[in-house]
Amino acid sequence: MVTKEEARKYLSDVAPEQCFWVNNGPILKNLGELADSVQQLSGETYRHHVNKEKNDFSRWINDSIGDSRLANDLLSSRSRESASKKIKNRLNSLKKAAG
Repeated sequence: MVTKEEARKYLSDVAPEQCFWVNNGPILKNLGELADSVQQLSGETYRHHVNKEKNDFSRWINDSIGDSRLANDLLSSRSRESASKKIKNRLNSLKKAAG
């Protein structure tokens, strides 16, 4: 369970230098933008960021946002749909915790 302060931190925008630059796509600054974008990415773009060698979204969430729980959950996602669902579920949980 996250504290209200942690939830608010995870939901806030990252510093400009920590934004996530989607390959051939938008620049993301928070979890809400990631949730909105994941389903819209082309299969090619998604596979550029998530494949057997790496998971850029998980790394960004862990390193820039600080939400290690969601970062770890994404490591087990095998599809864009699964990742999108996990992100949206966590986002809803964080919004409730933030008040």
